[in-house]
Amino acid sequence: MKFISWNVNGLRAVVGKGFADVFAQLDADFVCLQETKMQAGQLDLQFSGYESFWNYADKKGYSGTAIYTRHRPLNVTLGMGIDEHDHEGRVITLEMDDFFLVTVYTPNSQDGLRRLDYRMRWEDDFRAYLLALDKKKPVIVCGDLNVAHKEIDLKNPKTNRMNAGFTDQEREKMTSLLDAGFIDTFRHFYPDREGIYSWWSYRFQARAKNAGWRIDYFLASQRLAPRLKAAEILTDITGSDHCPVELVITD
Repeated sequence: MKFISWNVNGLRAVVGKGFADVFAQLDADFVCLQETKMQAGQLDLQFSGYESFWNYADKKGYSGTAIYTRHRPLNVTLGMGIDEHDHEGRVITLEMDDFFLVTVYTPNSQDGLRRLDYRMRWEDDFRAYLLALDKKKPVIVCGDLNVAHKEIDLKNPKTNRMNAGFTDQEREKMTSLLDAGFIDTFRHFYPDREGIYSWWSYRFQARAKNAGWRIDYFLASQRLAPRLKAAEILTDITGSDHCPVELVITD
């Protein structure tokens, strides 16, 4: 069973850059998208054999998530059920027979860390949300988590320390989430691999120079470890400032 997660940084834009061909090429059971930047009715993008579920931000052209699935879920939940967090279209949860699939677009702490305090509340509430799900059945979490966890996860850790996405506080929250019972699946397979990133700034030819950050993840409940088959970062796929990330598990 194959899962894809991709921050498309504007789905309508990436549709004009061959998204349908990439979607077919990926041939995944689940395709999770973040930063769709859409409102309901702006784009009718369906694929044969897939159902789709959408969570839109109240604010136009901002945030938003979607999931395409070949497998009909038992239940679909939009948001976390917390009003402070549920106006930006950031979370979709599918309940499947033997796991939950959650896609998330974690809030960015922004320039000057002006949203860091909010981000800290989000992190605590999102972790609690995942742990409540995990009590019922295992959880697979994917998306743009807007944090490079360790120095190995970005090209220039020393000059970026305490910048948004690489603050001590954000990194500690990621550690807390993993310690609560989740596996960083890419590091599960590649604990020491360097130079593999999932996001590059549009500035300074960052992608050409591979001056990137690994901020897109698949996390899985620890008891799913025996089912993990592969985790990859698909750096050759373009169309966004992020590339897709992939997880494969046994059925």
